[in-house]
Amino acid sequence: MAKKAFKAESQRLMDLMIHSIYTNREIFLRELISNASDAIDKVYYQTLSDENRTFNKDDYYIRLTPNRDARTITIEDTGVGMTAEELENNLGTIAKSGSFDFKADQEIDDDHNIIGQFGVGFYSAFMVAKEVTVESKTWGDEPAAMWHSDGTDGYTISESDRTKPGTKITLVLRDNTEEENYDEFLDPYLLKSLVKRYSDYIRYPIVMLMEKQRMKEGTEEHPEYETYYEDETLNSMVPLWRKNKNELIDEDYENFYHERRFGFDKPLRHLHLNAEGAALSYRAILYIPSQPPFDYYTNDYKRGLALYSNGVLIMDSCEDLLPEYYNFVKGVVDSEDLSLNISRELLQHDRQLATIRHKIDERITRELNQMRDNDREQYEEFFKAFGRHIKISLYNSYGALKDKLQDFLLFYSSTENKLVTLKEYVERMPEDQKYIYYAAGASADQIDSLPQVGIIKNKGYEMLYLTDAFDEFVLRTLGAYGEKEFRSVSGDDLGLEDDAEKSDDEKEADNAFFEKLAGLLSSEVVRVKTTDLLADEDAVYLSTEGQISVDMEKLYAAMPNGGAIKAQKVLEINKNHPVYAKLEELYKAEDDDALKEYTNLLYQQARLIAGLPVEDPTAFARSMSAMMTK
Repeated sequence: MAKKAFKAESQRLMDLMIHSIYTNREIFLRELISNASDAIDKVYYQTLSDENRTFNKDDYYIRLTPNRDARTITIEDTGVGMTAEELENNLGTIAKSGSFDFKADQEIDDDHNIIGQFGVGFYSAFMVAKEVTVESKTWGDEPAAMWHSDGTDGYTISESDRTKPGTKITLVLRDNTEEENYDEFLDPYLLKSLVKRYSDYIRYPIVMLMEKQRMKEGTEEHPEYETYYEDETLNSMVPLWRKNKNELIDEDYENFYHERRFGFDKPLRHLHLNAEGAALSYRAILYIPSQPPFDYYTNDYKRGLALYSNGVLIMDSCEDLLPEYYNFVKGVVDSEDLSLNISRELLQHDRQLATIRHKIDERITRELNQMRDNDREQYEEFFKAFGRHIKISLYNSYGALKDKLQDFLLFYSSTENKLVTLKEYVERMPEDQKYIYYAAGASADQIDSLPQVGIIKNKGYEMLYLTDAFDEFVLRTLGAYGEKEFRSVSGDDLGLEDDAEKSDDEKEADNAFFEKLAGLLSSEVVRVKTTDLLADEDAVYLSTEGQISVDMEKLYAAMPNGGAIKAQKVLEINKNHPVYAKLEELYKAEDDDALKEYTNLLYQQARLIAGLPVEDPTAFARSMSAMMTK
């Protein structure tokens, strides 16, 4: 039989198919199974217009058969089949799509949507095969035909002895090389896993003969086992998102969550979406996990949702379907309206993704708001797992996401002794309170012991205790909640009435005495001042000027090259404490050595109270010992 040339520049286009269009050679199985599914769908549509034919779904299937000896894989369907002319038209012209033409001639308005549209998926077979044979028989009286090609310069078409309708594609695998092992595709378990991954929701059974083990009859006392072979359906067929949500229970969603390996935890919430639109429809199942994966804060974490088109997996993790601040959400999205590229591995129109992303964003936001307002215990569990990510997202946006995310934040309350929102805090503020006060530290107990905290407590004001090292950065990014500014209790200006009353005292920082004390501490502090707001037993504490607090300094110190970032420290001494009188006494006596020793000891105490390390522990210990013996 004469070989016919492809109706295109076959060699160049075939090379493009094999080396450029598809990025993963295992995709060939997805493409051929999708074509087989299309062939069965076409039978269904034909029966709609033919009163003499009925469509019994149980009669239709797709069969995979690997043969190690012959090094072949066959994909056989019971679909519509092709005549010799159709083989000529559809397979002889690269990028000719029989499915596309069929769709153009049919009004498709139900769940049997034809998958194929580009006419190139078939040729992905040549990524793994050196020869491809197609045997096909239609439902009419036309004789069966056979198409054969080695993928280079053309193909042949001849008669076939096939007697039943449908199509059988046989791939003769390429020879193995040092870089490529094509024999792996002869492994039934690999084929099974590929079907599960890419074609699990093809609506017809994908079957394969599988080797199994069973106990021989009569050997119960001394078990003996035998090998047998049995057809196994490899795919689930009906995806969860296509089922009626009213017929599903929580266990169904949890099982799907674990089957898809979204996590080992029990998800806090699931969302079942079914959006119908004139231009774009989609279905989705989304999960809010209860625990972050171990690699969540690493570059290895795979963000995004699994994307399907008409039940066929397109991408394992499509990042464009989720905003970054909700990247903890897991799930799947399926749409029949996506504009895919020729390989079905990428999308052509970002606006379609943007539309779905926007709707998903809105739905997740509503769910989190509902959880926070109606199930606080569950929301706190969520915030414990993913609150830091919310904070990081807000910080990284430089405040652009303030309105979006600020009401999802939780902080420990000094008066409520529990986590509260910013809105709840502001609603409880007394009329005379100007600012939202906060204090940062390693724990609530540690913060509670800070001298400056007592200043705010004495006013009867509530404080937010920031126990996450990142919290203060977040509040600095927000700047304010509504009309209420944030104010750190470690800042040098608390905005209290008492501060204004002693404005004249503030000028003491400029006198010789305080200049002297500041000078004795070299460049460690920007100034020294007094305060009469501390409790009698508290002698000193460190406040700060500017944007960098003491706790922010500690966080920077833990970062690479962050040690040079320092807070502008202010040493505040309790004017009512005996130590202040002692300092004045030493100053008036011009005992510079003793004054320096006392001042440094006081500063080191302030550092310890603030959670900073003593700069010279040995010198500090010696000074304390000397002081104790005087």
